[in-house]
Amino acid sequence: MRQAVRLGARGVASLILMAAAADAQQQPAPASAAARPLAERIGHTDPSRYRQLAKVHDGAGTMAFAPLLGADAISTNLVFVHRGVIAPHSGIGQHFHHQCEEMFVILDGEAQFTVDGRTSTIKGPAAVPDRMGHAHALYNASDRPVQWLNINVGQTKRYDNFDLGDPREGVALDAIPQFAAVRLDRAKLPAGAGVRTRRLLRPEVFATPWTFVDHVLIPPGAALDGAAAPGISEMVYVVSGAGEATLAGEKAPLQTGDALPVEVGAQRTLRAGRDAPLELMVIGVARDLAAKAAYAATLPPR
Repeated sequence: MRQAVRLGARGVASLILMAAAADAQQQPAPASAAARPLAERIGHTDPSRYRQLAKVHDGAGTMAFAPLLGADAISTNLVFVHRGVIAPHSGIGQHFHHQCEEMFVILDGEAQFTVDGRTSTIKGPAAVPDRMGHAHALYNASDRPVQWLNINVGQTKRYDNFDLGDPREGVALDAIPQFAAVRLDRAKLPAGAGVRTRRLLRPEVFATPWTFVDHVLIPPGAALDGAAAPGISEMVYVVSGAGEATLAGEKAPLQTGDALPVEVGAQRTLRAGRDAPLELMVIGVARDLAAKAAYAATLPPR
């Protein structure tokens, strides 16, 4: 997203992605974001806002995306949350990040994920984290568009990348992924009548202050109440359903495709509507590595 600009479709894609990264890196004082009404701080999936791109990171074909949240959403080092769609036989070419790490998520269908040159087909909804300093890519080999989400967290709020010029088309596939991969599978959530939560990725998976990824299912009419752990902020993505968020007494509706930023120390209540469960993916980002280590020390051993 930030190499030398070339002419043609690749150059256009590079310019657009550089602009998106620059937008994400705009850093007003955290209070400026917190001062906005809660409803204005929530990012909404809106395909009418998607930017059309070709040869993303030297990848094949085309995709479209728009930012849901930028670097000003919370004070911790969340760089951005992007939402979009990857066209059939298209993808994101293999590239590195040296000071930040990403997680590609597909919300439906299936896609070929690559980490460090090893590629496997994974059915959605699924997520693959890419640790800082490791190469990654994504390719939709199917004949149908794939709904895509990308979360980026850094050592700082700056984005970086180094492209390898590898679209990962027609590559050999491993039957078993040779990298960390998780699925948002409701069948694997703990049994019970209340709020069901499963930790998908623990602190040790990430090198930055990124601390965890959770899958949460809130029954109709029920609520997840309280606050994140000390020193931890959250980004809550609504996988499915509708409901309401309450932060510091302020309420706003939630629906599928929304991204809710929750500042460090904020009390939050996430309530499902009465007609269907509210399914969430919750990303935890620590204030710094010391706060992450303190949080990790409270977890039971594996």
